[in-house]
Amino acid sequence: MTKGLGNLILYRDLPEEHLIRRMLSLAQAGADATAADAGAFAGELVELACRYGLSGNLWHMVLAYALANKENAFSRACEISDPPQGSLSDLARHDFAILRGILNLDMAVIGGEEVQAVFAAIIDFQAPARDAYQYNHRIRDRIEVLARSLAESADDEAFFAAVTAFYKEFGVGKFGLHKAFRITREPGQPADITPITCTEHVRFDQLIGYEAQKAKLIENTECFLKGLPANNVLLFGDAGTGKSSSIKAILNEYYDQGLRMIEVYKHQFQDLTVALNQAKNRNYRFILFMDDLSFEEFEVEYKYLKAVIEGDLERRPENVLIYATSNRRHLIKESFSDRPELSDDINNRDTLQEKVSLAARFGVTIYYGKPNKTQFKQIVRGLADEAGIRMPEEELFAEANKWELSHGGLSGRTAAQFVKYIQGREGTQ
Repeated sequence: MTKGLGNLILYRDLPEEHLIRRMLSLAQAGADATAADAGAFAGELVELACRYGLSGNLWHMVLAYALANKENAFSRACEISDPPQGSLSDLARHDFAILRGILNLDMAVIGGEEVQAVFAAIIDFQAPARDAYQYNHRIRDRIEVLARSLAESADDEAFFAAVTAFYKEFGVGKFGLHKAFRITREPGQPADITPITCTEHVRFDQLIGYEAQKAKLIENTECFLKGLPANNVLLFGDAGTGKSSSIKAILNEYYDQGLRMIEVYKHQFQDLTVALNQAKNRNYRFILFMDDLSFEEFEVEYKYLKAVIEGDLERRPENVLIYATSNRRHLIKESFSDRPELSDDINNRDTLQEKVSLAARFGVTIYYGKPNKTQFKQIVRGLADEAGIRMPEEELFAEANKWELSHGGLSGRTAAQFVKYIQGREGTQ
């Protein structure tokens, strides 16, 4: 019998450890293992597999999943550079020898025919075909590759090499396996960063027009990814013009280059330090994404944001930028009474500076205006072609003009909604 999980040092408390313990209990029971226990174990494995679209040997998959998600001093060090020399690697080798023994348990000696029938199903499992938005294909592929590498390891050193190569190429934990996150807070608990498992697959080639705006956004982002000086970015302008979609496209274009995105709402600004503390000292570049950012005069949450961008005693990590969208150029609501000649505020100039100082802390500002009629038609034509709509152009534009008059006017969003309407009417997928 192999050594158990209690002998692990760095890799204690593995993700999905209860499944590994179930398997060890079955192995301990040997020929006396029951079909009921094997079925309970297999059922949970299948749930995990279907959650991520995993196929193949699910026993190997759960161990690969645990190793891919286990953050500790060793795995984080391997994410940044080659495996560290000395004690840390020695301790990891100790744990990997145990885990390799667990991976290679002889399942053929466990239970009788009924148990073996259950095992046969989980060591050659085929996940059902699922919609692409139900799980991240990259997560599935990475776990399957790691599982095969572990199973093919001829000895402990090969196992060590397989795991460390995975950490170096893909990273570890939630930041290694996911690309988008949000800040969450359970009642009575501190704030945390949790993965968003279903993200919108927007790409720049789907965003028609606004070429100068996209180029400016891309240039700043590429400088950031290269470790060159880069600025926080504010995308402002008319509603429905593609500001948010452009930032989503940035994530999808550069995710494989180490870009990650954390979505933050203004009521969470007091928790921004949580995001910064988890992001710093990681081998990724993070964008804090603040969508539709604006403040009324009575809202003071913007003061937290000002401190994070520039002005707090603690320096913002170099691997973090802020990208925000807004319909307002200056973010904070202004009124006629803010004008010096109309105000009874003795320190009116100071008040006005307070309101515009937040927007001024974004080094790059990009304006997205409503398209004109010609540009609107180009957007409609491009989206219709992508959707496979073959309606004659004259009829298409006539329908689009009628649609925009009653649905918010000229904008990329209106064009996209119109194309979806035509798709539904014509039964086009």
